[in-house]
Amino acid sequence: MDPLVATAIEAPDVHPPTPPPAALPPTQPGRLWAISDIHLSYKTNREAWERLLPKQNDGLILCGDIGESLEHLRTAFTTATACFRQVFWCPGNHELYTMPSQKQHGARGYDKYQECVEVAREFGVVTPEDDYVLWDGEGGPCLIAPIFVLYDYSFRPSHVRLEDALDWAREQNIEATDEHLLHPDPYESRIAWCHARVRETEEKLAAANAAHPDTKLVILGHWPLREDLVKLPLVPRFSLWCGTKKTEDWHTRFNAKVIVSGHLHIRRTDWRDATRFEEVSLGYPRQWQDCQDRGLDVNDLLREILPGPSAPPVSDATQWRRYG
Repeated sequence: MDPLVATAIEAPDVHPPTPPPAALPPTQPGRLWAISDIHLSYKTNREAWERLLPKQNDGLILCGDIGESLEHLRTAFTTATACFRQVFWCPGNHELYTMPSQKQHGARGYDKYQECVEVAREFGVVTPEDDYVLWDGEGGPCLIAPIFVLYDYSFRPSHVRLEDALDWAREQNIEATDEHLLHPDPYESRIAWCHARVRETEEKLAAANAAHPDTKLVILGHWPLREDLVKLPLVPRFSLWCGTKKTEDWHTRFNAKVIVSGHLHIRRTDWRDATRFEEVSLGYPRQWQDCQDRGLDVNDLLREILPGPSAPPVSDATQWRRYG
């Protein structure tokens, strides 16, 4: 079983909501916020997303796992672009699913990803396939760099061989739904697709550093870039589907100020080598029920990325966050 998969992924597509009333035109860029894993296949999360409040001078990062259908993306982008000056998106594993109902005719792998990119472009949302954007609001200037690199099963103990990795996870009844719904076409495997994306992304990040040597990057991708940031106490062997060791040093190698990710459904802030790492998941309704019980909504779960908090007094610190 996949401990993070939505039980409502077979829910029918939803229609985009009516955008909120237009606010006054923004004056200058403000702050940059982020959220991921809003999983709009859940009615509770869709209703929560409809209550997103306008921040017309600000930017918003949507860091993957919006939902499983193109209509989920349209729903998210309709509201986000009405409420924020600029919106950035990178895919999670759920966007890439080809559902059982689409088995005969649905796009798979790279083609499914490209469909998602085209929907984002309908709304002017910046994707990993677009040029990086210079953010000159609070906490800037920074280059905003959406990425898509997948995972390669390398987040596993050293004694577990790659060929034994899936059996190792299954020993504890863990298997990601990706194994059945996330297809690598036209690549031979998800590992091959991941490694191709890593090479392409490294080239793009290096080019950005060369063109803007004095400008920090905000790198946003769904999967964590470092294995030491993957802490899943209840399902530790789910780490297989959580990233690749090939990105371990990207925060220093590519001059990153902030790394933004999701996927884990465990909100936390970490500092490594003076770089701030933000996990910004909303999660399934049961996972943020305590926030709802406190009277908090999706607006309280947005995480401020720029300017963001100050660095802690000690390095390699971790702050566990219940909300935004």
